[in-house]
Amino acid sequence: MKVVITDYEYENIDTERELIEGAGFELYAYQVKKPEELIPVVKDADAVITQYSSVTSAVIESMEHCRMIIKYGIGMNNIDCEAAAAKGIYVCNVPDYGVAEVSDHACAMMLALGRKLPILAGALKSGDWGYGSAIPLRRLSECTLGLVGFGRIPQMVARKMQAFGMTVSAYDPFARPETARKQSVELVSLDCLLRSSDFISVHCPLTKDTFHLIGKEEIDKMKASAFLINTARGGIIEEQALITALKEKKIAGAGIDVFEEEPVRPDHPLLQMDNVIATAHCAWYSETAIHALQQKAAEEVVNVLKGNKPFHRVV
Repeated sequence: MKVVITDYEYENIDTERELIEGAGFELYAYQVKKPEELIPVVKDADAVITQYSSVTSAVIESMEHCRMIIKYGIGMNNIDCEAAAAKGIYVCNVPDYGVAEVSDHACAMMLALGRKLPILAGALKSGDWGYGSAIPLRRLSECTLGLVGFGRIPQMVARKMQAFGMTVSAYDPFARPETARKQSVELVSLDCLLRSSDFISVHCPLTKDTFHLIGKEEIDKMKASAFLINTARGGIIEEQALITALKEKKIAGAGIDVFEEEPVRPDHPLLQMDNVIATAHCAWYSETAIHALQQKAAEEVVNVLKGNKPFHRVV
């Protein structure tokens, strides 16, 4: 059986090769992302591992006998899941490889923004000694954190920020009330969350229902002192609306790890603002997370090609 890796950004794929070829399957690795480039390399694949490639309906339709597509990661927005489901192809992900890292990244952004560290550091480099550049500054234990989504990652964010004394609420139409109660998190409407939170951290998947979930109308409901953090997917927040709100000081700042178009251009407005912490879609990263991701993706491929049900099936 043939396994194809469409693209990857790791130093090597030794782990995948050891596990997949060790199980008796063939492994072919490429660096292709566009649909027209993908079709000839995945046409006869039994399993496909992909990271950022655009696995469209046309690509899926070209597959002659593929059993599964697995994403290096969690978000499935680059794979046409409906087309795969219609063709009887499993779509899988690796939902648990970087939960600690992404939650740490979101919390670090909140702490840095809440304490206005970028502003204070910049002021000191300019010769401004003191705390004047950070006025006003609130005590974190007096703040409310609003989580958009309440899956694995935001639940870990809640626990970490509760250690700083923050009150936590969440918006997630699919969350179980008993899960929220056990973690002392109040489930609220999106409108309530936007109006009441001092920090809003986005953790929901990007789907047709969550595309631009937070746009101008939603940002206008936020406190002028609030911070918006996104370590999920860029398309969940309407980027131009966020840029305008930051320029007009309608909100206090933002922590952004993901953008609507990636890689982001160096002159992007969000990279030029003192009240924005921006990183390059790397919240998931640690050496441990990379190893876990590569290993778990390969293990899932071997599992399915041996005739078993997937460990983590999305569709």
